Amino acid sequence: MRTFFPRRVRDYKARFKMPGSQPLRVACIGAGYVGGPTMAVIAAKTPPEAVQVRVLDLSAERIAAWNSERLPIYEPGLSELVFAARGRNLHFSTAIDDGIKWADIIFVAVNTPTKECGIGAGAAADLTYVELAARQIAAAADTPKIVVEKSTVPIRTAEALSAILEACGRTSFEILSNPEFLAEGTAVRDLCEPDRVLIGGDLKTERGRQALEALVELYAYWVPRERILTTNVWSSELSKLVANAFLAQRVSSINSISALCELSGAQIDEVARAVGLDRRIGPRFLQCSVGFGGSCFQKDILNLVYLCESFGLNVVADYWRSVIAINDWQKQRFTARILHSLYNTATNKKIAILGFAFKKDTADTRESAAIDVCGSLLQECAKLSIYDPQVPAEQIWSDLTRRCRRTRDELAAYVTLAATADEAAAGSHAIVILTEWDEFRTLDYSKMYKSMCRPAFLFDGRSVCDLKALSEIGFLCYAIGSPDDSRIQLR
Repeated sequence: MRTFFPRRVRDYKARFKMPGSQPLRVACIGAGYVGGPTMAVIAAKTPPEAVQVRVLDLSAERIAAWNSERLPIYEPGLSELVFAARGRNLHFSTAIDDGIKWADIIFVAVNTPTKECGIGAGAAADLTYVELAARQIAAAADTPKIVVEKSTVPIRTAEALSAILEACGRTSFEILSNPEFLAEGTAVRDLCEPDRVLIGGDLKTERGRQALEALVELYAYWVPRERILTTNVWSSELSKLVANAFLAQRVSSINSISALCELSGAQIDEVARAVGLDRRIGPRFLQCSVGFGGSCFQKDILNLVYLCESFGLNVVADYWRSVIAINDWQKQRFTARILHSLYNTATNKKIAILGFAFKKDTADTRESAAIDVCGSLLQECAKLSIYDPQVPAEQIWSDLTRRCRRTRDELAAYVTLAATADEAAAGSHAIVILTEWDEFRTLDYSKMYKSMCRPAFLFDGRSVCDLKALSEIGFLCYAIGSPDDSRIQLR
């Protein structure tokens, strides 16, 4: 049985005169997609006698949602963890200063969007919220703290955090980097059974090494020690950007080949399987699609591009920028195929959009391919009926008004939100699948076909359907990476 207070944690608390007879106190500034699930898992995996957790956020609405029966984030398995730990050793609060004073370890998990103006606009990370969090910690803290970067940040952000805390604070701080490697839809599993936990710290000083070991011991409650990697801070910060860049690169690579398959007669699924069986490559992230989305891939690649350009590595920057270019081109290519199939006009044609989230098992729509595809179809005056099982209606309207630069009232003549896939398809000229929700694999497409205009088209942007079966029903089908025999011209 593990002792309630790991030795290294006791050592750290003693060295910096922290109370050693009470549980380790962990706070997180930011109750979003990273902070909320991460703290829920820490609380669920540690005994309340040993660890107490507070999640802090300025948004009273968000904190109220975390304290309610309907959480602000949808992730499979998350609600069960929160409901079990909430009130025991997991607490949600807007009292940020009190939480800072209370905590021994403070995670910073605030938003780091891409800059929209100024130097580095469109590529560099906007660290406004990180700096504000650092200044609030410095102002409120009156005992030594371990401050942990959890947000995705550019390399050497820890250096800036340290400068702010040391200049403005009344106590001592140790800065650690602990990037998240979560995939939305599997975040709880990724946290409970991580491939690795990466922690960067100051390995040159005794105090830095003790702070690092304190965080290692926290994760060691449920993560095998061999999966907890320790590095210097800079390696940890850069590793997060590189990991997402490599994953996005694989998606863009297979999507580029999908275009060749359509014209040559090769099947992308067969090519991906043959390539993925090579142990040097592996099968992960070799599923072609209409394009990657989410809060991390594009933002982190752009951050990497900006970093490379800052160091004069323009060729390297161009290489990574091309990963995003392929992703944008894939969305444009898919939309162009829809328009071409609809006889080059979508004016007043009803199109059923199935899926608006950027991937299944999440309600997150950030950088979702659906936003761009729907925006392009609306420019062609199509009438869209959108169905997604998890994305709130307000989020869909917000994304479309921002993308189209039109008001909700202006879009209402062209957009309706359906309660079911059947409702979306009724009277439509085409079905467009943009999220790989499991329910889309088992829909009664025969019933839907009977309710549609003729000819009835189906465009599968996520490879979820059996095209042969749908063709037998009567659909004219298109899936990314599947050849149209009538267009194949081998030379």
